[in-house]
Amino acid sequence: MTLQNNKNFKKKRMIYRDQDINTSWAYKTNDSLKKGNLILLDNVQFIYELALAQLELQSLNINFQVTNGLREFKLLTTKNLDKLARRTAYFKIVDGKLTDYFHIIQKNITRSVNQYLTHWIYPYKGKFHPQMIRAFLNIIGLKEGDKVLDPFIGSGTTALEAKLLGIDCIGIDISPLCVLQSKVKTESIEVINEIEEIKDSILNKAKPGLFNQEDKPFLETINSILDEKVKNFYKMVYLVAVSDNARRGRNFDQSFYKNLELMIKSVRDFRDIAEQLNLKLGKTEIMLEDSRNLPQDDESIEGIITSPPYSIALDYVSNDAHALKVLGYKLSEIREEFVGVRGRGPERINLYNQDMKKSYEEMYRVLKPKGFAAIVIGNATYMREEVKTVEFTIDYCQNVGFRLVKNIDKIIFGLYNVMQKENVLIFQKP
Repeated sequence: MTLQNNKNFKKKRMIYRDQDINTSWAYKTNDSLKKGNLILLDNVQFIYELALAQLELQSLNINFQVTNGLREFKLLTTKNLDKLARRTAYFKIVDGKLTDYFHIIQKNITRSVNQYLTHWIYPYKGKFHPQMIRAFLNIIGLKEGDKVLDPFIGSGTTALEAKLLGIDCIGIDISPLCVLQSKVKTESIEVINEIEEIKDSILNKAKPGLFNQEDKPFLETINSILDEKVKNFYKMVYLVAVSDNARRGRNFDQSFYKNLELMIKSVRDFRDIAEQLNLKLGKTEIMLEDSRNLPQDDESIEGIITSPPYSIALDYVSNDAHALKVLGYKLSEIREEFVGVRGRGPERINLYNQDMKKSYEEMYRVLKPKGFAAIVIGNATYMREEVKTVEFTIDYCQNVGFRLVKNIDKIIFGLYNVMQKENVLIFQKP
């Protein structure tokens, strides 16, 4: 049975089920819209989030007093409130007005409050919390038109959150899979009409028995699409189906069809919310480059937000082997390019530290004076011993010339998490 003939398989039921999730407790507006106060979003639960919320207010020059069991803040100023309502990450009500971020997170087809718009696309391990990244962009003082760099762009969270705030983003990664998913999440909004126009044509070319990750004809059909951004979108749908099949044993055809519908809806939601809120979207440039040798000019970047790879704790090559193989890469070759997965035993840690030293030197070089670098990093366990990655990062960044201005503990909940705690480190270049 082809996908074209299988259009009605559980389609409506799945999409309706996903849409029903939007009634989750995290999106309700039970609070009074009275003026003179700030009310946190319901999903703000941890101490580090409260710390970031207050730093965000301070960076936007908002005077406040914490009241009502830390959930509600009293405003002591009437200045910059419109700007706060447009930019804040942790508040749903500002002076009686629902914030832009509250409206943005309504566009969510997943069960996680942090996977709205296109954030959910592709199951990449070690993702940022997008809410935290939005806060970082405010805390380090980036404005519309400024450039933020993420030299380990990963799943593209920094790029998407910067885009929503009108901040330009340069995303760097050595992984072609990371580059692809980051481009799809941020660029598909520009070609959503073209994506929808060829949907039926693409599905008509899915023939019985050929639509799976081992036979190539259907993937060749996708690769023949002329528009690079449209092609990337359909390639990403294909890889999500590959992942669903490899990780969860799901039917490949059904996964492709379901995720195609949901991904199109997410991109449409992105377009619609941008129009509804009159957002001036930032520009994104996602590049297959190396953090150890950045292509940017000296002192050309206003801010940096990144989370270096936990490759000692998580083997990104093995984890995404199925997708990398479909993209045509040899794992043994690509492994030699990645940070932290080369070598064995103590040699691996030494190589990782050397790679990160080069990366931090490059970050310092491209950052403008007085610019900030926010780095989320945690200690890993390797060969049953703790690797002091946080301490190494602080020491080496300070040796390079950075000044540490904030160090916030971020506890990670979850029985199966490799990391149990991360640190939010905010450095400034003098």
